[in-house]
Amino acid sequence: MTPSWDHFRSFLAVLGDGSLSKAARGLRLTQPTIGRHIDELERSLGVVLFTRSRTGLTPTEAALELEPHAATMAAAADALVRAASGEAREDRGTVRLTASEVVGTEILPAILRPFLERHPHIAIELVVSNRNEDLMRREADIAVRMARPTQGALLARRIGAVDIGLHAHRRYLAQRGTPRTLAELSGHALIGYDRDSPAIRALQKLGLPLTRDMFSLRTDSDTTQLAAIRAGLGIGGCQSRLAALDPDLVHLVPEEFAYPLECWVAMHEDLGTVRRMRLVFDHLVAGLSDYVAGKPLEG
Repeated sequence: MTPSWDHFRSFLAVLGDGSLSKAARGLRLTQPTIGRHIDELERSLGVVLFTRSRTGLTPTEAALELEPHAATMAAAADALVRAASGEAREDRGTVRLTASEVVGTEILPAILRPFLERHPHIAIELVVSNRNEDLMRREADIAVRMARPTQGALLARRIGAVDIGLHAHRRYLAQRGTPRTLAELSGHALIGYDRDSPAIRALQKLGLPLTRDMFSLRTDSDTTQLAAIRAGLGIGGCQSRLAALDPDLVHLVPEEFAYPLECWVAMHEDLGTVRRMRLVFDHLVAGLSDYVAGKPLEG
């Protein structure tokens, strides 16, 4: 018997939450219903998906192998719902937009405000994550990315580049002094990463001897790093264009340190004829182009 989508949806919920009760609350179903879905799915597939214990449910190897396929089904189901939410030629319906932490939190709200005022029947689902959502699998409709998209069949527009620079709050510099060269950063409180990342490896290739032990505050969240800089906890890297909006943030050693970060807007080429998708895409291109060019963000 072919399992139903409801069974796979319950499977993903249990996989993510680790218990029947939490999955039931998340899906607004009863715990026995979730349990029945898992039992029926196991019978249909002929495999054991979870090991039961007092502490919850532990996924088996079979469950872990099924997870990416079930996630693809979930993305397709969500995309189907979004596609049904509005006719292709009308400015209504849902658009799922994804962006990095900093862009989604600090930049996009001001850009999206006038758009949503002009198009009240378009709903935006904003996914804020440094993980690149898969546009080909329709995990998102439109993506703002800080690197060139590499997947095929995408409609992508390069916005430009924003520099990542070193910044600190005036309050910190008044207490600790202002470094004039990269060498003078030694002895200062530095804000940086906790775990290795592609961005850090790119900076290391530029000749910067970055190591985890250099930082007095370590976090892999870009927005938390920015908040720490604003709080005066030390010197850290952030978008120079964004830091310029705060008169209390000082750009340090710009002659020695400037890391360009490209900005792109992308969507699947098949969505180019869907009016609400095109409206959002074009608005993002215009708004982010203004931001990169130094024009003020709308409040």
